[in-house]
Amino acid sequence: MAANLIDRLRELKGQASAIPKPADEKELNDLRVKYLGKKGIVSLLSQEMPSVTKELKPEAGKLLQEIRTGIETMLEDARLGIRRDIIRRDIEQEFFDITLPGAHPDFGTRHPIAAVMDEIVDIFVAMGFQVEEGPEAETDYYNFGGLNFPPEHPARDMQDTFHLSGIDMLLRTHTSPVQVRAMEKYGPPLSVIAPGKVYRCDADITHSPMFHQIEGFTIDRKITMGDLKGTLQTFIRRLYGPNTKIRLRPSFFPFVEPGAEMDVSCVICGGKGCRVCKHTGWLEIMGAGMIHPNVMKSSGIDPEQWSGFAFGMGIERIAMLKYGVDDIRLFFENDMRFLRQF
Repeated sequence: MAANLIDRLRELKGQASAIPKPADEKELNDLRVKYLGKKGIVSLLSQEMPSVTKELKPEAGKLLQEIRTGIETMLEDARLGIRRDIIRRDIEQEFFDITLPGAHPDFGTRHPIAAVMDEIVDIFVAMGFQVEEGPEAETDYYNFGGLNFPPEHPARDMQDTFHLSGIDMLLRTHTSPVQVRAMEKYGPPLSVIAPGKVYRCDADITHSPMFHQIEGFTIDRKITMGDLKGTLQTFIRRLYGPNTKIRLRPSFFPFVEPGAEMDVSCVICGGKGCRVCKHTGWLEIMGAGMIHPNVMKSSGIDPEQWSGFAFGMGIERIAMLKYGVDDIRLFFENDMRFLRQF
């Protein structure tokens, strides 16, 4: 019986090489079922393999595999040929004007916000800062408490917050929580730049409920306001050009003492005065200051041994000045006419 199976396999192998090429998908499917289906010829022969003697089993197995592979290859080649014939017939039946210009695909570019953020990060990385990120859904402690915002303190009203219902969490209102997390994680000395999305209940031509900020800070021994000013001056000149000037004005932020607002000479008029800078020659660009001792203490850092500065800026504000955009909402409307300009 085993020798008889060998003969039948050899005969089938010869027949398989002469199977006529199917003309359409129906004939193709009929051939697949006839030879490779559950009750097909190859399947039925494979069921007889247990009866083959040990000496003949290698030859029988080889013949069976060659038959199966050959038929599968023939059917796949036939399927591709039938598909090509269908496509060719469809094309021949359609009118096609070869004089029409080709359709060129649209290639995207980096969003202006992403481009500005990457540029800022690159500048600070070149100055020795490391990049850190944090969660956008934060606890009250990291967003407020650890940054010297006492409970019920009026300073909390400076930032309209999205609170998450059902859980004691909120959408971070600034990237400053990364400062607390990084200080807890690494300890001093430390220089960090932290880009990311932030959220506030605000929306008009200069504000968005979701926008981007970059927080930066340095902690080391004997850090002074002079170090802060020198760092920011280097950054601004690399971003806007070597002739750009800066000035620091006293201001209040709960997490720094002393605090300051930093202005740059108007990048539109060069400091001469124009509509953009309200004829002052200066543009407000970020808040900064020396890290408050309470913030250091909350992260386990001794403010008697270490000192540091911190700063934070809105990326949309930087981008609006850099590209002369007068409505922040344009960055988020995905209007290709606007985005293609960058």
